Amino acid sequence: MTDTTLNVDHVTKRYGSSSTEVTAVKDVSLSVKPGEIVLIMGPSGSGKTTLLSMLGALLKPTEGEIHLNGTIISALSEKHLPDIRLKQFGFIFQDFNLLSALTALENVSIVAELAGMKGVAARKKSAELLADLGLAGRLNFLPEKLSGGEKQRVAIARALINNPTLILADEPTANLDSKIGHEIMRLLRQIAKEQNRSVVIVSHDQRIKDIADHVLWLEDGQFKEIVSMAIDPVCGMSVEREKAFHLSLNGMDYYFCAKGCRDEFAADAEKYQQTNEASF
Repeated sequence: MTDTTLNVDHVTKRYGSSSTEVTAVKDVSLSVKPGEIVLIMGPSGSGKTTLLSMLGALLKPTEGEIHLNGTIISALSEKHLPDIRLKQFGFIFQDFNLLSALTALENVSIVAELAGMKGVAARKKSAELLADLGLAGRLNFLPEKLSGGEKQRVAIARALINNPTLILADEPTANLDSKIGHEIMRLLRQIAKEQNRSVVIVSHDQRIKDIADHVLWLEDGQFKEIVSMAIDPVCGMSVEREKAFHLSLNGMDYYFCAKGCRDEFAADAEKYQQTNEASF
């Protein structure tokens, strides 16, 4: 078993040829560990969707390799990819992509059935998963009867139903207001950490940076900037090191989302250090 879920090794994607050739993604490399959340940001046309499509085995790179749990999925023939997409990936889309004629329960259970689970078992597992996401009372509702936040929770349940190795989310907060969008992303972070699942998100939404372990900036098909993140030991929020409140203590560096967290830590540092050590 590898210590990384996903490895992207010098991947390039070009369209067209000679004078009409366009390079959408240029020499990109990254790795994602189990339980890690990577957020890829950048302007429109920067190559985010192309990159995400290659990570999800929907597009083949022109150059480079993509490894999923040690398997070079970018080298596999198309006949092997549908099963990998169904069982190894969980996809979350900005417009939810729920089937309008199916209930919330059916939208999730149909994916489990496609992967080979029997109908009764698929419905039972789907109902339990939806209940865990706070939708126990919405199982038999059609998508048109659900709020945007509820639809995205159904989409998350659908992405999780086959126990995927990697969750890929494309602009998952685009159709949600800021409060609901952030709540949904914090829920996704919680699930990723508890279940040790890797997550890659592409988004324009600056407000969800705090849920990521790493933030990458993609522009003109290349990573231009990497934002270093740290966990506030008091509140558990992910914060940018460069913008955080900083404290050095006994040779260790700590980063905080606010002065209040920093002061609370400084008043009883031993308490928080013991708590954080116990969590590992």
